[in-house]
Amino acid sequence: MQIIQTLLLVAVFAVMSVLMFMRKMPALITLPVMAVLIALIGGILPGDIIEYVIGQGSLKLYNAYTIAMMGSMLSIVLQKTGVAESMIKKGAELSGDNPWIIAVMTLLLIVFLFSILGGLGAIIMVATIVLPIMSSVGIGAITAVGIFLFGLSIGGIINVGNWAVYISVMGLHPEEIKRFALIIFSISLFIAIVYITVQLYRDGQNINVRKIAIVSIILMGLAFAAFAVYSNVLTPSGKGMVDKFFSGTAFVLKWAIASSMALLCAVVILRLVLQKNEHLSDVHWTAYFSPVIPLILILIFSLNFIASFIVGIIYAFMATYKKGRLNLLIRCIFEGGAVVMPAVILMFGIGMLLIAIMGPGVELRQYPGGWPVLNLLKPLLLNIVPHGSLSYVAIFTFCAPLALYRGPLNVWGMGYGLAAVFLASGLNPGAIMGLLLSVGQIQGISDPTNTHNVWLANEMQTDVQKLLKNTMPYTWTIAFLGLLCASLIYL
Repeated sequence: MQIIQTLLLVAVFAVMSVLMFMRKMPALITLPVMAVLIALIGGILPGDIIEYVIGQGSLKLYNAYTIAMMGSMLSIVLQKTGVAESMIKKGAELSGDNPWIIAVMTLLLIVFLFSILGGLGAIIMVATIVLPIMSSVGIGAITAVGIFLFGLSIGGIINVGNWAVYISVMGLHPEEIKRFALIIFSISLFIAIVYITVQLYRDGQNINVRKIAIVSIILMGLAFAAFAVYSNVLTPSGKGMVDKFFSGTAFVLKWAIASSMALLCAVVILRLVLQKNEHLSDVHWTAYFSPVIPLILILIFSLNFIASFIVGIIYAFMATYKKGRLNLLIRCIFEGGAVVMPAVILMFGIGMLLIAIMGPGVELRQYPGGWPVLNLLKPLLLNIVPHGSLSYVAIFTFCAPLALYRGPLNVWGMGYGLAAVFLASGLNPGAIMGLLLSVGQIQGISDPTNTHNVWLANEMQTDVQKLLKNTMPYTWTIAFLGLLCASLIYL
C-alpha cells in the first residue's frame, strides 16, 4: 500500500508541476489542488485536511503577504505622486547609456545588500528602487526580474545567517562552509553575468562580448581575491583589526545617517507648513528619499518591516503633499492592496502545500508516528542516496528540479528534513551541504512558489512561470557545477 501511495504522490507532483510549467492550469488553482491531493494520498483525514492543510495553510505565510501588501501600497503611492516616474528619468540620466554595465552594477549591489539583508520586506524595498532604473535603460521586464533574483540568491550564499543549519544539524565548521560557499558564489556570479549578457542580446542591446569577458574576469578575480585574503591570509588579530575598523565606521555612519534623516524630515515638515509643493510641476528632491528611508530603517536601525513601510508611506505623502492629496493617499492604500491580491492568493496555495508536505509543526494524537506524507517520502529518498562521486553528481543533477514547487529538494519544503535523512544514511555532511547550496540556487532563483518570485513577477506585470522557463537553464547549470565541485571535495 505504501508503494502505491508513494507512486501516486510522485505522479501528482509531476503532473501538477507540468501543468503549471506548460501554463495549462494556473498556479492559483494548481497549488491548493496539489496540496489537498497530496494530503489525501498520504492518508491525512478529511477533517484534518480542512483544519490544517486548508485552514492553517492559508495563514502559514501571513507575515509575507502582509509585508507584500504594505510594500505594494508604498509602490502605488510612489507611482501616483509622480515620484517613481521622476526617479526613473533621473536614474536614466545619471546611469548613462550602457545597459550591460548598469545591469552588472545593479547585480553586485543586490548581492551586497542581500549578503546582509533577508526577507520579503527588504526584497520589496530594494526592488522598488532598482527595477525602475533597469527598465529605464531598456532592460526587459523578465531580464530585470531575473537579474534581481540572481543577485538575491547569490547574496544569500554568503549571508552567514543562512549557515546556521549546516553548523547545528551537520556539525560543519564555519571555515568549511565558507570554503564551499566561496566556490558556489563564484560559479553563480559567473553564470549570472552570462545570463545578463545573453538576455540583453535577446532584448536587442548592442553587446561587446570580448570586452564583457575581460571585465567579468577582472571583477570576479577582485571579488575572489578580497574574500580569499580576508579568509586565509589575514591573521586572527588582522581580522580583528579589520572588523574593529568597520564596526567603528558603521557606528559613526549610523548616527550620521540618523542626523541626516532627522534634518530631512524637518525640511519636509517645514515645506509642508509653508505649502511649498502647491505650485511645483515636478516632485521636490526630498521625495526621492521615500523608497530609501524604509530601507535604511530596516538595514541600519533594524526596524520592523511593516513599521518601516508605514514610515515610508507617511514620508512620501508629506514630501509630495498638495491640497486634495489625502484622498489620493486613501486611493493608493486601497489600490495597493488590490494590486498585490493575486500574489496574496498564490501565497495561500503555497502555505497549503507546505502544510500538506511538512505538517502543521505540532504533534497530533491521530498521527503518533509523525506526519504521514513525510513518513511516506523518507524511505523513497533513503533508497536513492548516492555514495560515489559519479552517482552523486548524476542523481542529484537529474533530480535538481525537485527543488521546485516545494518538492523534496526544496529547502523551504522538506529539504532540511531530507538533509537529516541523508545524514542518518551515512552521506558525508559536506556533500549534503554541497547538495543544498547547489540545488538551492534552482529554488532561490527559479521556483514559482517563492513569495519573492510571485511579488516581483506581479510588480513587473509578467508571469511567474515565464521566469521559471527563462532562468531554469542557468540555475540547473549552477546546480550541476556546484555538485561536481562538491563531489570532488567531499566524496
